[in-house]
Amino acid sequence: MTARLPETMTAVEIREPGGPEVLAAGKRPVPKPGPGEVLIRVAAAGVNRPDCLQRQGSYPPPKGASDIPGLEVAGEVVAVGDGVTAPKIGEQVCALVAGGGYAEYCAAPAPQCLPVPKGYSLEQAACLPETFFTVWVNVFQRSGLKPGESFLVHGGTSGIGTTAIQLAKAFGCTVFTTAGSAEKVKACKDLGADHAINYKTEDFVEVVKENTGGRGVDVVLDMVGGDYIPRNIKAMAEDGRLSFIAFLGGPKAEVNFAAVMMKRLTITGSTLRARPVAVKAQLAAELKKQVWPLLEQGKIAPVMAASFPLAEAAKAHALMESSGHIGKIVLTLA
Repeated sequence: MTARLPETMTAVEIREPGGPEVLAAGKRPVPKPGPGEVLIRVAAAGVNRPDCLQRQGSYPPPKGASDIPGLEVAGEVVAVGDGVTAPKIGEQVCALVAGGGYAEYCAAPAPQCLPVPKGYSLEQAACLPETFFTVWVNVFQRSGLKPGESFLVHGGTSGIGTTAIQLAKAFGCTVFTTAGSAEKVKACKDLGADHAINYKTEDFVEVVKENTGGRGVDVVLDMVGGDYIPRNIKAMAEDGRLSFIAFLGGPKAEVNFAAVMMKRLTITGSTLRARPVAVKAQLAAELKKQVWPLLEQGKIAPVMAASFPLAEAAKAHALMESSGHIGKIVLTLA
């Protein structure tokens, strides 16, 4: 079933690998939803670090995914493919996608769509999928963070960081985080972090040890890598779990694995973009049951740093790469 739709749409294209200036608005055919998919008229799209990596040429889309950047959208369902019973045409949703978000229309697997939480604008809803799916799978599924445990997330004012701080606190954990300025340290504490560490003036390993009686933290979520890798291991408690989701500081380090053995540590990591729809569908179901009520009750909320019109995607990427923001960056199409 398909509503009357235009044949073409405006979308942001990557003209060639390079800086933010290579992003430019162009015309593309409006996607047709395939079996199991819905077509969303996009009101807002989230901007994420992987979008910048794709623009630079170092993170190509998975086979079959759109080459248009954008991994999360919010808007109205305007068409559905074969076999789709929910969501229905006319419903407002946010969705995790493997690409195609920076456009007026975006096709998304129906199981990866979630309702817009009650009381939320579509801009706010566009801040949710990428970070909440990522934090849920890496912190709660793969690392098994439990109430009463201690948790360290680096980059506390990033989209991932602001989400992880709030979720860990909501589930009864002691939260440590790192940030690069006094303003960002304050923002982390305002979100609920028990210990916000200015990594430019403090050693996070020492702060963690001091505030855990020398024990260390149970779970670490790291997107820095590089020289943080051996330091994370030093900061961890016995039976601790370390999960990697990015390597802004590089993917290589010299590690003493004797410490991993002696502490019985688990080191893991994942990417989500190329995972099967069935995996993401399970994540969506868990988020809807366990996290969406917290959003609707106001116990947690996305932090939105800035919004830009779709045509100004280059400015959004420049802000993302400056690391001057606190929270999520969104492109709007209203």
